Amino acid sequence: MTHLCVPIFVNDLAEARRDIALAAEGGADFVELRIDRFTNHDAVVELLRQSPLPRIVTCRPKWEGGYSELPESERLSVLANAAQSGATYIDVELETYRRHQVIAEMTHKTPRERRPGLIVSSHHFLRTRPPNLLALFEELSNSEGDINKIVWNPLTIRDNLEAFELLQHRGKPTIALCMGEAGILSRILAKKFGAFLTFASLTSAGATAPGQVTIADMKRLYRWDAIGKETKVYGVVGSPVAHSMSPALHNAAFDQSAFNGIYVPLLVNEGYESFKAFMETFVPFDGLHLSGLSVTIPHKENALRYLQEKGAEVEPLALSIGALNTIVVDRSQGTVNLRGFSSDYAAILDSITSALGISRENLAEYRVAVIGAGGTGRTAVAALAHCGATVVVYNRTFDRAAALALEFNGKSGKVVAAKMEKLCDSCCQIYLNTTSVGMHPNVNASPMGDALPKWTSDTLVFDTVYNPMRTKLLEQAQAAGAKTIGGIEMFVRQAAAQFEAWTGKPAPVETMRKVVEQKLK
Repeated sequence: MTHLCVPIFVNDLAEARRDIALAAEGGADFVELRIDRFTNHDAVVELLRQSPLPRIVTCRPKWEGGYSELPESERLSVLANAAQSGATYIDVELETYRRHQVIAEMTHKTPRERRPGLIVSSHHFLRTRPPNLLALFEELSNSEGDINKIVWNPLTIRDNLEAFELLQHRGKPTIALCMGEAGILSRILAKKFGAFLTFASLTSAGATAPGQVTIADMKRLYRWDAIGKETKVYGVVGSPVAHSMSPALHNAAFDQSAFNGIYVPLLVNEGYESFKAFMETFVPFDGLHLSGLSVTIPHKENALRYLQEKGAEVEPLALSIGALNTIVVDRSQGTVNLRGFSSDYAAILDSITSALGISRENLAEYRVAVIGAGGTGRTAVAALAHCGATVVVYNRTFDRAAALALEFNGKSGKVVAAKMEKLCDSCCQIYLNTTSVGMHPNVNASPMGDALPKWTSDTLVFDTVYNPMRTKLLEQAQAAGAKTIGGIEMFVRQAAAQFEAWTGKPAPVETMRKVVEQKLK
C-alpha cells in the first residue's frame, strides 16, 4: 500500500492541530510534522499524542534543504524526544546517519513495542540527479533504516523513470521522488510503482518542496484512490504544461466512464531531440503502460516527424497540416504500435457545422476569414480548404499569411491572403480567430480592434481562445447580433476525439465541458 502523506511545518500549536485535522479530513494516511523551526519539546509531545493520523517527525537542517539551525547534538535530542513520545517514524538524513549512532539515539529509551520506524533520507535540492545515485540508493538500502528516501531535482522528465526503477528494485519500503514541474509525475504515479508514500500539501502555498501537488488535487483531479499497478497512463506533452486544463478534463472523463486510466502533465523540453528522447524512453518503459498522448506547443511538429521516422501510421490530413496533437500507443497485439492524428481539425469543422446546422460538404458555399497563421490557423485553413470553403487568411505578418494561402490554395477550396488592416472590410460569413489575442490576462483585447466588419445575424464568429469563456471578440459579435462559438467548444471536442481513440468508449462530453467551465469560473 502506498500512503498519502501531508507535510506540515509546525510554527504554532493551534495551527498545527488544525492542519492535522484538515489533512485527516482530506484523506491523508500520514502527516509529516516538520519541526525545523519549532523547539517547544512539550508542545511537540502534546501534538504527537493528539494526532489522529500516523506521524513522521522531521527536523531538517539547513545544509539539507531544511530550516533548522540547531547544533547537531541538540537537533538529535529533539528527534530522540519525539521518538520517545509517540512518533510513528523519525526521518534522519543519510549524512547524519553516517556521523552518529542514530538508531541508539532515537530508540534506546523507548520500549520495543513503541519504538518508531526510521526513515533514512537523502535530498538533493540544489543539484540535479546525484551522479552516484545508484551507490546512494545501495547505501540507503544497506542502512539500519526501515524506509529508504531519496529525492532530487530532475534534469529532465526522464529522471522520473529512474525513480520508478528504484521503486521496482527496492529491497525494503522506499520513497523515491523528483521535484519541480518535471517531477510531478513521480509524485502522482508513486502508488502505481509501489512507493511507501508520496507527499501532498494541504495548499499550494503550504508545499514543503517544489512540485508538491495538493491533497485535494491528488485525490480528486488525479484519481489517487483509483490508481493501481495496471492503470494505463496518458498525458499532455508540452512546455510548459503545469497549468494545462487537460488533466482535469480527461481524468473526469476516465472517472465518469469507469476507465482504468490516469492523465498527467508531461514537461518535455523544447527541441526535437528532447521529444525523441522522451518517446524512446517512456513508450517502452516496463510497468508504465503509456497508452496515449496529447501533444501541445512546442511539440506538434516534432510528434509528426518522430512518427514518420518510426514508420508509424499518420492520418493524411495531419501530414498536410504538418503537425499532429494526438498519439495512440496501441499494445493490444503484444507489440507497440503508434498512430498519430490531429483532433483539432475535426473539432474546428464540427464546431462550425453544428452551430450552423450544416454538413461539412455545405462549407463549400461559405467564405471564411481565418485570423492567424500559426499552428491552429494552419489546421483551420487545411481543414476548411479540404471541405471546399473559400478561405481568407489574415495575419500580422502578411508574408506568413501569403505562404500559408499559397500552400493550401486549390486543394479543393480557394485560399487567399489579406492584410490585417483589411479585416474590417471583409465580407465573409464565418470569422475564426486562431490567435491568442484576448486570452487571459489580456481580456480587453480583440483581434478586430475597434473596427468591425458588417456583421449580421447570419454571421458566425468563432474564437478559439477559451480563457476567458466570454472574450472581447465574442462580446463584440454578440452586440452585433452575430452567432458565436467559444473556445471551450473546440477544446472539448478535440479532447473527446482523443478520449475515444484511446479508450474505445464514447466520450462523456457534457462531463468534460462542465469540468472546463467550472475551472474557468
